[in-house]
Amino acid sequence: MNTKEKTIVEPTNNILENDKAVSKSEGAFMVLASIFITCVVLSNVIAGKFFIFLGLPLSCAVIIYPITFLITDIISEIYGPKRAKILVLSGFGVSILITILVWIANKVPIANDSPVDEKSFNQIFGLLPLIMFSAMIAYLTAQFVDIQAFEFWRKLSHKRYLWLRNNASTLLSQLVDTVVGMTIAMVIWPMVDGNEHTQPVGIQLWIQIVLGQYSFKAVLALLDTPFVYAGVHLTKKWIGLQSN
Repeated sequence: MNTKEKTIVEPTNNILENDKAVSKSEGAFMVLASIFITCVVLSNVIAGKFFIFLGLPLSCAVIIYPITFLITDIISEIYGPKRAKILVLSGFGVSILITILVWIANKVPIANDSPVDEKSFNQIFGLLPLIMFSAMIAYLTAQFVDIQAFEFWRKLSHKRYLWLRNNASTLLSQLVDTVVGMTIAMVIWPMVDGNEHTQPVGIQLWIQIVLGQYSFKAVLALLDTPFVYAGVHLTKKWIGLQSN
């Protein structure tokens, strides 16, 4: 480990000062974790609204979801891959919990004088098993690919060229996310859901949708590099680490 990075955990002669450094480190991690969880949850909430990109409909979730990869890259850079993996699993757990709570809310009988009628509530918060299942599988797969790829490039570059490991890991993980998510949602699920009215999409349409989704995500991934540098620099400055 780089001796500069040990500043977070190494004891000092002044115990109070060391406790303060640890507190700042954990506080910064909590802020980053809060942003990550918020983006994971919000991407599921707004997933039902679509917009057109390159002639194809894309979920509004693709606008927010890439921020999660930015956060895991910042955490991997400063705190290491173990912390990043814990955060990813926490996001998965929170998504499962919210799914259960929303399901309960949908099952609770609605009052006659409810300001929001049952149809409107279900349109907004109604659970779509197909979307949730494919999104969660793609989420776990892509996030762990991102963390492992980032660490691979980090070691290969001897902790230099942050822009390289950020872009290389994010572009790869976003491709994995898109391919896995679209394959489950549009090919595998229609073959096993037992509904004769749903059919798997053809290979040409699948390629068009994947390319459309990935192109948008790739553009956002390339644009987030300055924010990764800023996030790493400000976080290190706050917790008392010198930027490499």
